[in-house]
Amino acid sequence: MKKAAFFLVDVFSDKPLAGNPLAVVPDADPIDEPTMRRIAREFNQAETTFLLSPTQVGADCLLRSFTPTGQEVFGAGHNALGAWWWLAASGRLPHTDDKMQFHQQIGDQVLPIDVAWKDGQVVFIEMKQEAPVFGRIASDPAVLADALGLELDDMATSKFQAQVVSTGAAHLLIPVRDRSAVGRARPDTGKLLSVLRAAEGEGCYLFSLDVVHAGSAAHTRFFNPTVGIAEDAATGTAAGPLAALLVAKEIVADGSTVAIEQGHAMDRPSLIRVRVSGEDVRISGRGFATAEGFLRLS
Repeated sequence: MKKAAFFLVDVFSDKPLAGNPLAVVPDADPIDEPTMRRIAREFNQAETTFLLSPTQVGADCLLRSFTPTGQEVFGAGHNALGAWWWLAASGRLPHTDDKMQFHQQIGDQVLPIDVAWKDGQVVFIEMKQEAPVFGRIASDPAVLADALGLELDDMATSKFQAQVVSTGAAHLLIPVRDRSAVGRARPDTGKLLSVLRAAEGEGCYLFSLDVVHAGSAAHTRFFNPTVGIAEDAATGTAAGPLAALLVAKEIVADGSTVAIEQGHAMDRPSLIRVRVSGEDVRISGRGFATAEGFLRLS
């Protein structure tokens, strides 16, 4: 039997059993792709990330991430931030009491990632996403409300229309009236899949400007039936596009850092920080390595 170490990291939280849990499998070069997919099914987390030797020039590490259905995803969100948090916290990265830059390979993209330490401890990680791309608009609020299990009156129409935005992964951002509507959403998987396919979006990011914490910009939930994720507690690949949309609509100023709330409906409160400066989108956050163990593989 072969043994492979694994770790569970709670991402976008600074305490255990909150945020978005991520399974991390380091030193994964000997593991073939079919086994990676089976391991992701075994963990049944929103994503499982494998750390491998890079194949692109300039990259320090190759990250491959899979959902519980075994589908590979390529955005730079909690899957990447949690993996680098583990690398930093476990002493795998050189560091000083300052911010250092590394480069991660995700698919064929090589993106910078900054790790900050203080007194020998990692304090936050910030990573660059791709430039925002604004896609299709889903213009029928009645269809959206029906897919989400909400009333037509719950849909917000004054400032936004539902729109697909990508900073590496294309998600449909759907505004609703208040955070009560965010919490009451009960998506119909089949109907939501139809909406997402028509809009050419991967997942659905439901949001309201009615927030729990003063200083936050939006209160959110994320559903992604296209890759088998019923609900996600913290989604960096959706928070980046949402912050870009808020800047484009002049809800927040270009160059500012916004805080996105997520996970409250799952009792896993998460906080994702996003800085948007023109086409430069960067997300940041913290993590907590909660558990570790070994896989036994034949």
